[in-house]
Amino acid sequence: MRLDPDINRITWDIALMSRPAALQQDWSYGEAVTALGGAVRRVGILDGNTLVGLAQFTTRRIGGVVQMALCTRGPVWLEDVDPAGKAAAIRTLRKGLGLGWPRLTLVSPDTETFEGMAGRSRVMTGYSTVMLDLTQDLEALRAGLDRKWRNRLNAAEKSDLVVQQNGTKLAQYRWLLETEEGQRASRGYRSTPAALVPAFVEAKGDRNSLLVMRADEGRHKSSGMLFLIHGCAATYHIGWNDPDSHATGAHNLVLWRAIGELQKRGVAQLDLGGVNTVTGAGIARFKISTGGRVVTLCGTFH
Repeated sequence: MRLDPDINRITWDIALMSRPAALQQDWSYGEAVTALGGAVRRVGILDGNTLVGLAQFTTRRIGGVVQMALCTRGPVWLEDVDPAGKAAAIRTLRKGLGLGWPRLTLVSPDTETFEGMAGRSRVMTGYSTVMLDLTQDLEALRAGLDRKWRNRLNAAEKSDLVVQQNGTKLAQYRWLLETEEGQRASRGYRSTPAALVPAFVEAKGDRNSLLVMRADEGRHKSSGMLFLIHGCAATYHIGWNDPDSHATGAHNLVLWRAIGELQKRGVAQLDLGGVNTVTGAGIARFKISTGGRVVTLCGTFH
């Protein structure tokens, strides 16, 4: 295995049009991180002359001395690579990023298995999420919903709720970003900065890379969701539900309408975002009840 540090955006983007990958491995995500003051390194992984993988690392200095590089939910494997080949690629990545010494290179694979991690030390347990296969038709997706989730959707569809797409100019969805910032402050959780969203859309240069859906009851906002589209995949990035509208099923209706729109845009896989059954049981139950597959990744390795 060898690395191609000169891989270009066109090659990268074309590869991810047919292979679903995590948001953190999208080229435009890296551009957004850079726009916000971060740094990234990207390489292609070659087996002979065949491009078999992609790896995007975010990099920073720890204590002003140690150079750390983290490949979050990568590498993305474009071909079938056996465990020995993956292990060889990881060894090459650890040596071939051009980082000075001392350095710390971490890999957090987007897999549930430990393939390719032989000889590596796990330094963090795995992240859990729910993945929804959007290659199914809407009838099959609806049949896969948990009964209570589907009943809430049915009730919302018969209600006075009106679902619409927000515009994709920042001024048209800023309300949801500001709401998200308020949620973080009140609940005390950390996440990627809200400014990443407009930076990502700017890097994409395509308004269809953003989907914002909102449910209104009269003049009152009841629910909102924001999705980022990357290649043939999408990520549920921000969600908000008015506590006073919880019983209306607005959130269920917004997600359901978003699924239909994402399918129209060619999205094959929807990442519903992290699930935490300890501190966020209600949100986790909402996501799991869509019928998606719960995935717990293998962890982060040095």
